[in-house]
Amino acid sequence: MVDNNGAANPPDNGVHTLLASTSNGVDAIFVFDQDSGAHHVNTRAPLAQAARACKVTGCPMGIASYLKDIGRGKEGARALSRAQATDLVAQILDGQVSDLEIGGFCLAMRIKGETAEEMAGFLDAAQARLQLLPNAGQPTVVLPSYNGARKLPVLTPLLGLLLARQGVAVVIHGSPGEPQRISTEQVLAELATQPGLASSLSLAAQPQAPAALRPGVVHYRTLASLNGALARLLDVRQWVGLRNSAHSLVKLMNPCTSPALLVCNYTHPEYAVSMAATLTLLNAHAMLLRGTEGEPVADARRMPQMDILRAGQVRQAQAVQIGTLATLPELPARCDAASTVHFIQQVLVGAVPIPAPIARQVQIILEELNA
Repeated sequence: MVDNNGAANPPDNGVHTLLASTSNGVDAIFVFDQDSGAHHVNTRAPLAQAARACKVTGCPMGIASYLKDIGRGKEGARALSRAQATDLVAQILDGQVSDLEIGGFCLAMRIKGETAEEMAGFLDAAQARLQLLPNAGQPTVVLPSYNGARKLPVLTPLLGLLLARQGVAVVIHGSPGEPQRISTEQVLAELATQPGLASSLSLAAQPQAPAALRPGVVHYRTLASLNGALARLLDVRQWVGLRNSAHSLVKLMNPCTSPALLVCNYTHPEYAVSMAATLTLLNAHAMLLRGTEGEPVADARRMPQMDILRAGQVRQAQAVQIGTLATLPELPARCDAASTVHFIQQVLVGAVPIPAPIARQVQIILEELNA
């Protein structure tokens, strides 16, 4: 039974149904199973579907019940299960949640922090909604690039090109980022105009029909081309001034149809622990290191620790070397796109040595792909 205000009386089986109605009929059907916590939402549904909806196993209307759990502060908040986390982000990506609820989610998770189970659930929801890139049978490396450079040249494109030169299919996914930073997208766009490099690059900013990844090519895809809703969630930072769970999610995301070696970076030691826990839970094949200004490429000036995760196991492939290198690379004085492109070209033609930490990173990745 449903009253005129849209409230639902719970049926005997524990499944609660709510019909949000207007003068023209039913706008949405929400079904909630109080035992399982699962849910079903059908927006703009005709009235005839209401009876059928009562038999569907579903979950609380919107994400209010989830916000009640995660929004109690750092000490009082309760963690979501993987299934609940999947449902929460699925509703956000499917456009079933208000802007106010999205803001509440972002701020609540920012204060609480994500568990490995929650992040795995967020990734489950995102993965199911990505425009995936076909890579069956093709050794593939994924480089999430979302930070860009502010003080040092962004050398993620160099890492990608060095790997592609060895016949690897490389996927870089990212977004334009902050205006005050130089993004990988800017550097790749400049590289694509240089003689001899266009054939090694495939750049796509808009959604397009998925084509098989090519060996020896760096494929750049914007997050918006993979999933526009996820890109909009990332952009919430522009309004609230803080990063949210999407910033961690995209750095752990493999947008390919088949397994790939994912290169993940962290900016603070505590993130190394949480990211390793999530990657282990997912049985991901990944490299984890402290990158350059949040990018997945080793700092050209110092040798970081590099760990390899595979089949739920973690091993240290490279120990950290304290301090800067004895011989520092000849990095450009400026980190603008033109200066960075010039440096990358000099490295590729052998006029300037590959910075030792990046050369080591390439070596470990190639060894892992061939293992």
